[in-house]
Amino acid sequence: MHTTPEFPDLLRLIDERSTAFLALVAAAPDLDVPVPTCPGWTLFDLAEHIGQGRQRWATIVAFGPSDERPAGTAPGDGADAPRDRDALQAWLADSVAELDTTLRDAGPDRGSWAWWDVSQSPLTAGAVARHQLQEVAVHTYDAQVALGAPQPIPDEAAVDGVEEFLSSCNATTYAWPHEPATLDYVSTEGPAWRLWLDGDGARFARLPDGGDSTDPATMTGRGSASEIVLTMYGRIPLETLEITGDRAVLDGLVEWVPGA
Repeated sequence: MHTTPEFPDLLRLIDERSTAFLALVAAAPDLDVPVPTCPGWTLFDLAEHIGQGRQRWATIVAFGPSDERPAGTAPGDGADAPRDRDALQAWLADSVAELDTTLRDAGPDRGSWAWWDVSQSPLTAGAVARHQLQEVAVHTYDAQVALGAPQPIPDEAAVDGVEEFLSSCNATTYAWPHEPATLDYVSTEGPAWRLWLDGDGARFARLPDGGDSTDPATMTGRGSASEIVLTMYGRIPLETLEITGDRAVLDGLVEWVPGA
């Protein structure tokens, strides 16, 4: 059964995916190449997003516990990235290092503002690190797609990515607007999860490896952890997964905007 990576492992994995992203930017023949998985963006736009995002989250974590988003950390805030290739590389590296240093200084248990306040994910620096791993892992995949060589998200990051998405992006106390349902994700690596959807909102729990065959879910999606994560983030079609049961549950979940 899956266990959440320890804080040092999260930092190591963030560094690995960040290094991979930086290498892609360094090797790209053209920073103006479009990124198909981020419509309207070029590789330069994606690099700027990565750098600004790491700077914003470093500021958020350094600020400490807060009921409100710290000033200057809204999406779009931050200085523009330099256009010069060498300067961009240095700026990106500094941004990644700033977040790494801030997370290490804070430690996993320090409180932090985050947008997932009604989820199953805690408001801590450790939870921020866990989500930042998925940010940089998925965007590294985006850069690979832009350069014509997409690769699966590495297993260690992808398996935790399924649970992190369920914890922060799906779990909520807002009422599910459809008939109660259960949705299972079963990874080919073994770990599996169930999401309950009903009038109390959405909540998840781990299942025994391979899923729970004695209590079938309303719908089950099977695939590699990387495939599951990439469908969750809308990078690849839902049909990539082997789906059994009522597909309408997954379609409803994709369209659902809790609290809207």
